Amino acid sequence: MKKGFKYGIDKLTVKKALEISRESMRGIVTDEVKEQIVKNYNAIQSIVKGEKLVYSINTGFGSLCTTRISKEETGNLQENLLKSHSVGVGSPIEPEISKLMLILKVHTLCMGFSGISLKVVERICWHIDNNYIPLVPKQGSVGASGDLAPLAHLFLPLIGIGFLTHDNNKYIPTDRVLEEQKLMPLKLQAKEGLALINGTQFVSAHAIKISEKFSSCLDHADLIGALTLESYLASPQPFVEKLIKLRPHTGALIVAKRMRKFLENSELVESHKECERVQDPYSIRCIPQVHGASRDALIHLNEKLECELNSVTDNPIVFSENETYSGGNFHGQPLALPLDYVSLAASELGNISDRRIFLLLEGKWGLPTNLIMKTGLNSGFMLTQYTSAALASENKTLCFPSSADSIPTGAGQEDHVSMAPISARKALKIISNLEKILAIELLCSAQAFDFRRPLKSSIILEEFHKYVRNEIPHVIKDTVLSEYIKSALEIIRSKELLKISIKRLELD
Repeated sequence: MKKGFKYGIDKLTVKKALEISRESMRGIVTDEVKEQIVKNYNAIQSIVKGEKLVYSINTGFGSLCTTRISKEETGNLQENLLKSHSVGVGSPIEPEISKLMLILKVHTLCMGFSGISLKVVERICWHIDNNYIPLVPKQGSVGASGDLAPLAHLFLPLIGIGFLTHDNNKYIPTDRVLEEQKLMPLKLQAKEGLALINGTQFVSAHAIKISEKFSSCLDHADLIGALTLESYLASPQPFVEKLIKLRPHTGALIVAKRMRKFLENSELVESHKECERVQDPYSIRCIPQVHGASRDALIHLNEKLECELNSVTDNPIVFSENETYSGGNFHGQPLALPLDYVSLAASELGNISDRRIFLLLEGKWGLPTNLIMKTGLNSGFMLTQYTSAALASENKTLCFPSSADSIPTGAGQEDHVSMAPISARKALKIISNLEKILAIELLCSAQAFDFRRPLKSSIILEEFHKYVRNEIPHVIKDTVLSEYIKSALEIIRSKELLKISIKRLELD
């Protein structure tokens, strides 16, 4: 039986959101939440019947906020909002991100401050539970006044238009799906359209994926970096606990502890303990400081993201018939800045990985040049570093902070916007490039490690290397390395190497 998550009551986390999306946990709307939704919805209906002007309930939207809407037209206004704001362009986002957007929106609506009807919430839950996921274009949101365009596309199916996918591949018209499922389009009431499109769910859903993927990259970077260290016959001295504690940044403490465990009882470490190399290049010696600083960036993002996942981010906020507030909870700045920070942190993780790849190919300390014995006739792994350099450079160009820009929209009513959606999309692209750089370091470090036989490393690194060798052979002459890079990338994305290390770390 699946675990249940109570929308609007339980605390949503990155892990729980992904579990609901991947169907290992089921979202539930409790009777308590249903009562609050109905109560809040009724407050909106009372406002519609009165004469008091309340933004977006009986007024126009954005710069049209001073235009009164008649009682008879309040429902039409909401449907028009979905249609007119569906101006997204570009290829669709991943269906999983669209599904996460649905989950995040249900959770915030179930807190009971948005004036939504129960039937709308239940229809969104139907989409989640039955895996009919809307098409949402990537581009078109500036990240203030909510992720208007993406959310408008996300909820077009509620009124019978737009497109849905059921297999994460082919999109089909909504009306065909509704006909097959014997469902009718919904008729939106006052404020419902705005409650649906106003919020930060596009940015937050991306941030969930960023958090998951970047966490994996950080763990892999430590593990692969340790294999590079062993292959390079570098010193474990920079990870000594008493040294790191003199500058006790959280990330650095975590990384140094992991490195000590990865190198525990290594014959390779013992073999060069008395060598004359005083210290190693920064890309190895400063792993705790550099990897640790990137970990700190993720810690910061997770802190802000968890707050966002459990917030009400639409506008206006309805407490009761007599208490409504028009504010700025939709503004994407609280996530825009951490996302730009993570972009820089991910780029730097790739940058230092590329430097370690360079070291492995130099032909120093007993390693053959380009990690192959017969150079000249064979180029070996030379060109892998060209690829990692290209990826690292591309990431650098993507690091300009989107949050540093703002272009007024809405005839100046929305005169400062966050550009958080661009920050989020760029961060995902940077992390995708980072995975490829780490895959190249994995390939090179595993090749270099072979030249240190018959000496053995720690239990963790020996198991790690054995797993890689089961998937990728040692290279003795030139071959098409792109296929091996692809295999290394699949290893990283599968997270199988992390299962090896985590199992051993938990024994500590």
